[in-house]
Amino acid sequence: MASDEFRLVAPSIDKAGRLPRQYTGEGQGAKKNISPPLEWYNLPEGTKTLALVVQDLDASDPDGPIVPWTHWVVVNIPASVPGWRGPVLPHHGHRFEFKLYALDDELHLGNKVTKEKLLDAIEGHVLGEAVLMAVF
Repeated sequence: MASDEFRLVAPSIDKAGRLPRQYTGEGQGAKKNISPPLEWYNLPEGTKTLALVVQDLDASDPDGPIVPWTHWVVVNIPASVPGWRGPVLPHHGHRFEFKLYALDDELHLGNKVTKEKLLDAIEGHVLGEAVLMAVF
């Protein structure tokens, strides 16, 4: 990996790619649903804002096949956002994709942001993408 590559990392994820329990709905007490610490490096030139999408790539649909389940879509993150609501899974072994987008502009999407709404809005504004995978 080039040292100047746009990167997303989570220091709390172990070398096997496992997401610790406290970052999910299965944590205990105050150590539950904590936002995993994320760090990004080498933002592309011209980046004005970032957007983050977190998906469970192995979620099962009771009426169909396994489909990605979007847990988190974050744009223009304000300081008042308390954190990430972690996943509660029927079984372990799910892969989570954290995808960070470097954008050339701020987004104005209103209060109800979906992954689809975000992806439409960022078309033509993505300067770079960084992906991090974790398993829980």
